[in-house]
Amino acid sequence: MRLVSTKQMLLDAQKGNYAVPAFNIHNLETIRVVVETAASMNSPVILAATPSTVQYAGAEYLVKMAEAAAEKHDSIAIALHLDHHESFEDIKQLIDLGCRSVMIDASHYDFEENIRRVKEVVDYAHRFDVVVEAELGKLGGQEDDLVVDEKDAKYTNPAQAKEFVERTGIDSLAVAIGTAHGLYKEEPKLDIERLSEICKNTDVPLVLHGASGVPAEAVGTCIERGITKVNIATELKIPFAEAVRDFFIKEPGANDPRKYLVPGKEAMAQVVAEKIEMCGSGGMSK
Repeated sequence: MRLVSTKQMLLDAQKGNYAVPAFNIHNLETIRVVVETAASMNSPVILAATPSTVQYAGAEYLVKMAEAAAEKHDSIAIALHLDHHESFEDIKQLIDLGCRSVMIDASHYDFEENIRRVKEVVDYAHRFDVVVEAELGKLGGQEDDLVVDEKDAKYTNPAQAKEFVERTGIDSLAVAIGTAHGLYKEEPKLDIERLSEICKNTDVPLVLHGASGVPAEAVGTCIERGITKVNIATELKIPFAEAVRDFFIKEPGANDPRKYLVPGKEAMAQVVAEKIEMCGSGGMSK
């Protein structure tokens, strides 16, 4: 099976009242962990790549690795999705290389400029049957090089959400309802009623960013209220790093990445499985 877009994945999730997990990947090891775990649970899965990940791995390498994963594990639907990309030219390059699902994040601009920048990407992407996610409102915290101070975070306006979706033609909408990138100092207070209002005002699949550290019960409530895609990043990196660090403490003379990366992969696989279960996507790949 070739790489697919997230369109049918999220529409199926919307109908089935579950969510598809989007895991931030960085290299061959993390791609394999995510895809192999998802395949073992028969779950559709989204490989999410931030601008810094594309820069680190190399756009051509990244697309080819994802394509190889999709060919090898053809029993599940696999999408490579651009996460929090801001440059039209960068998005265009990845679309031309074969990426079929992109996010343009212009949420730090005012409403009209956000619409203009998103519409520019939509007009190009839809020519190639590529789906587009955009964000209205602004999450606080940090994800890779994206940093938003908590005082600058803004919740999604349900009334504006309807206009935003209609005027841009986006395929999915990332909402700001109280989550943040990175880990939380205390349990986040999610505005579930706001999410319900957004869901009533729009018919496109809704996306929850900043889900690392959000209790599974809270994520489940969000899924019940319309969330169809859940983004996980920080919760994957920490156990991977800790497991590799522990390996070197026990084996300070180790120098073979084929050995010292294995504990990290095993630790990450456990989190991936937990998040698939949390989203209810196990057994849902068609």
